[in-house]
Amino acid sequence: MRIGVISDTHGLIRPEALTALAGSELIIHAGDVGDPAVLVKLRTIAPVIVVRGNIDKGDWADRLPGYELVRREGASIYVIHDVSRLEVDPVAVGLQAVISGHTHKPAARVQDGVLYLNPGSAGPRRFKLPVALALLDVSKKGLHAEHIHLVA
Repeated sequence: MRIGVISDTHGLIRPEALTALAGSELIIHAGDVGDPAVLVKLRTIAPVIVVRGNIDKGDWADRLPGYELVRREGASIYVIHDVSRLEVDPVAVGLQAVISGHTHKPAARVQDGVLYLNPGSAGPRRFKLPVALALLDVSKKGLHAEHIHLVA
């Protein structure tokens, strides 16, 4: 199963992001959506699971959860905007991955058998950080993440 992972759009959905996410069976948005129209566009590609980020304000954002547990293809994936607010022990609860955003820095690391994935920011460029998202392949063989840089 291919999962598109995006975060920190801050109200901007780039055409390059939509192209990169095409073919995803599910899209996870790790917060700082910025505008509900972003979610509408993402839902034209695949079902969307989204968590609230620190800039997500208003009635539409109040309905978004602070975290979400996603189970696909035997994998348990915890989604939260700011990983520093993680209140569970991923190993103790049997998670295979923790997806977060907030820092705008693309990152993927495995610690104690758990994949920590930050897709980076797909919205307006911040400082000199790359504009990116990630694709996560989930199979019986495990998880494989790949970052996609959207603009030079």
